[in-house]
Amino acid sequence: MGSFAQISSGRERWAPFIHIARHRHDRAYAALVLSGSYEESGSRGRFRVGPGDVLFHGAFDAHLDRFGGSGAQILNLLVEETPAGIDVGRVSDPDTIVRIAERDVGAADATLRAQVRPIQRTPLDWQDQLAADLLRNPECLLDQWARSNDLAPATVSRGFSKVFDVTPAEFRLEARTRRALAMIAANATSLAMIAVTTGFADQAHMTRAIRSLTGSTPGHWRRSNRFKTVAAPGLPNPGHESSD
Repeated sequence: MGSFAQISSGRERWAPFIHIARHRHDRAYAALVLSGSYEESGSRGRFRVGPGDVLFHGAFDAHLDRFGGSGAQILNLLVEETPAGIDVGRVSDPDTIVRIAERDVGAADATLRAQVRPIQRTPLDWQDQLAADLLRNPECLLDQWARSNDLAPATVSRGFSKVFDVTPAEFRLEARTRRALAMIAANATSLAMIAVTTGFADQAHMTRAIRSLTGSTPGHWRRSNRFKTVAAPGLPNPGHESSD
């Protein structure tokens, strides 16, 4: 596992045509666009955002950013957890949120949550559709998906990697791992059962994937409860037996 990129609350400015390579943060945060625009491709899909839009990032999400000709100014707010069911939204009064953030980040987060409304997204191309399908179903078979969409498997792998900087198989594994983390945080279901439910070969396979993503074991994260910000809505609840 590589080191995490640092993130803190506050404003940041990005010059035109900057490309930020794929990176990962271990904290959940919201990125409110104050001016300019950019494209972000990451663990939750691809987004194109402008002034008033807000992107939510869970702990351990990864993404890359491509800024356009106007660059961008962004307000980052560290949060305890991301709002359920919202990856990208829009706020009505970003200036008020900025002013509040200068005094109290927690109050700014509360104001942002009160204002934010989800944005309905439409896939831009097959890469977006594949990302959405993998997030919805991490058991999606890539060769079958390619055939269903009249694409060669090699084309799918190359084209997806060009947008997201990871292969579809790597994206699928990360989606599966984040689903497992969300289940571990949500209830006392045994780790072996969670491994089976989320599509891992066994508990050891899940443990390796979680250690690679977070730097620690499933049992440690369950005890510390730090992974509660890893959001993966719509998960089944297979039971309540506990076993670390």
